[in-house]
Amino acid sequence: MAAQLETLTFPVTGMTCAGCAASVESMIGAQTGVEKAEVNYATQSVKVAFHPDVVGPRNLRQSVQSIGYDLIIDTLNAQEKQKEVQQSHYKQLKRNILWATILTIPVVLIGMVFMTIPYANYIMLVLTAPVLFIAGRNFFVNAWKQAGHGRANMDTLVAMSTGIAFLFSVFNTFNPEFWHQRGLHPHVYYEAASVVIVFIMLGKLLEERAKSNTSSAIKKLIGLQPKTVTLITTEGEKEIPVSEVQIGDCLLVKPGEKIPVDGAVTEGHSFVDESMITGEPIPVQKGAGEPVFAGTVNQKGSFQFVAEKVGSSTLLAQIIKLVQDAQGSKAPVQKLVDKIAGVFVPVVLLIALITLGTWFLFGGQHALSHGLLAMVTVLVIACPCALGLATPTAIMVGIGKGAENGILIKDAEGLELAYKVTAVVLDKTGTITEGKPVVSDLVWSEGLENNEELKAILLGLEQQSEHPLAEALVTYLKADGAVAVKIGGFSSLTSHGVEGYHKGKLYRVGTAKLATQQNLLCSPYLAEKADEYLNDAKTVVYFMNSERIIAFAAIADQIKSGSAEAISQLKKQGIEVYMLTGDNAQTAAAIARKAGIEQYQAEALPNDKAAFIKALQSQQKTVAMIGDGINDSQALAQADVSIAMGKGSDIAIDVSKITLVSADLRQVSKALRLSKLTVRTIRQNLFWAFIYNIIGIPVAAGILYPLNGFLLNPMIAGAAMALSSVSVVSNSLRLRFSKLSL
Repeated sequence: MAAQLETLTFPVTGMTCAGCAASVESMIGAQTGVEKAEVNYATQSVKVAFHPDVVGPRNLRQSVQSIGYDLIIDTLNAQEKQKEVQQSHYKQLKRNILWATILTIPVVLIGMVFMTIPYANYIMLVLTAPVLFIAGRNFFVNAWKQAGHGRANMDTLVAMSTGIAFLFSVFNTFNPEFWHQRGLHPHVYYEAASVVIVFIMLGKLLEERAKSNTSSAIKKLIGLQPKTVTLITTEGEKEIPVSEVQIGDCLLVKPGEKIPVDGAVTEGHSFVDESMITGEPIPVQKGAGEPVFAGTVNQKGSFQFVAEKVGSSTLLAQIIKLVQDAQGSKAPVQKLVDKIAGVFVPVVLLIALITLGTWFLFGGQHALSHGLLAMVTVLVIACPCALGLATPTAIMVGIGKGAENGILIKDAEGLELAYKVTAVVLDKTGTITEGKPVVSDLVWSEGLENNEELKAILLGLEQQSEHPLAEALVTYLKADGAVAVKIGGFSSLTSHGVEGYHKGKLYRVGTAKLATQQNLLCSPYLAEKADEYLNDAKTVVYFMNSERIIAFAAIADQIKSGSAEAISQLKKQGIEVYMLTGDNAQTAAAIARKAGIEQYQAEALPNDKAAFIKALQSQQKTVAMIGDGINDSQALAQADVSIAMGKGSDIAIDVSKITLVSADLRQVSKALRLSKLTVRTIRQNLFWAFIYNIIGIPVAAGILYPLNGFLLNPMIAGAAMALSSVSVVSNSLRLRFSKLSL
């Protein structure tokens, strides 16, 4: 087998139930060269991991076509082509329902009211045949194709139930004496067969409409981007399509207009409503140098900005892609449901045969007639569609609602797991605090306050460091007029600081632990001052040579306004909250005290953070890690649920299952509540889907007949089957109106 593996997602057309999804999945999965195939019935797509030098999209398509479905393998505008096919199918379905209804009404009237008119059975036969074999022909065609591969799906049940009812009625129409000779009346079930077809098609129509609403979040996100934009050129203003905007173009945004692409403000001033992306309701002030994002709305005032990211690179485009991928992913519980749906139809066929046999043996005078009726009703009422829709529709709505609130969920697994969280581990910098450190004081050892050469060395060292605290120090020193000198032999001391040489002398900048490792102690003056700043929740960074500590910088990082409230909300939900930080113990204690966290660990290296989470997991806790930095990546990967702050590093976001766009810690409670609501909806859906079949099938088989003579009419069964799918999708849509705030 070749080593190269490619993963692609193809839209699938023609699937009408979870059984269809199982058929497509197993058919593609059985192809040589295919490693894995996952069908999502709700999004009508299949994700395939395959070896392209062994099997290609055309082979996959042919295999799917052989069982009555189709695969859209064109990479360009695949979604649009699928939409066209679905719209065409929807229109055809409406036409079929209209004609089938027109033909069915007289059949029902004759069958229920005017049974005695001349040639009643022949008239019903003529009217019913087109309902079954023209309007409802797809049921029979698909069932036949499935049978050719030894498979069965929803269409099999419909085709068999209505086909048997129709053939039995035709036999009785032309051979009534067969029953008369045995003292029985030759019943016909034309009205049942035609009404079942109409009801099931009507159910499909309602299901399609309801399913289209589950992806409304994507439609809203796509609708955020304007079609045109005002370009500023040397000749003046010019309106162009947004697709023609290039990086570096200068664009004008007027009051009330949507921002077309990502960029930075160059001229003007305004407030921008970013709620559609971040979930934050308060407009954000924008001035020169401030970033703006595609899809957000300018409130007051005009401004110009330069385009920095266009097309698929914008934050909005990435959010749309993330939501689309997540909605197409499969929750762990869905895999079990898929297995049940895969054997559902064969089991129902077996139950139907047992029903017929039981009636035939013990049914008394009308054994065959009642047996056929019961068998047809069992085939009609069984509904794998509700099972297939229970999980993916809830996941789609849940992920869409998250996106509308600035909570980006990478896959269904993350959403399904989050409600189980019992412990939350928070990083400090950028998560609890603003992550924008500012040097408040630079304290020199006695007699060195105005040593410009030392300031230049400190600046030279910190300019080469990538640590955010170094950036704060560089800003401070430059503002103080320092000019960096050249540093030789620069090296980064992981999690401790940096070091380098100037004029052959070694200098270091770093933590207290680094100073201790070098056996360097602060002078009493420096030690006293450092304690004051540490107790005030400031971070202290030491500047030292090989002989002494020369100075320290006190760096403040303000706690975010919503952090304490967010932590309080988590505690109210019974969730344990921990803080891990690479900062020193005094600063960590001060931040934890202000944020309301009792349990914390200071001076934690990336390995320590991951080990801490592992220890919590060993205590049977479900752990969520929330961080924003590269140093959090290992811990995020170890956690059961990983949540990245949206303004954090790309690596942290890549590793995480959930991203909070606004970097507001209060969003964590909303994300966990969203998970809880979604899982509750999934459970409700599965309960109703199972209970419907568990109760419906025995009643349809005639279990109540010995008790009270009740035998379910196939027409009622057809209506119940159609409503079961619609009710599951409607229950999922209720999620859209749920409140995420506590």
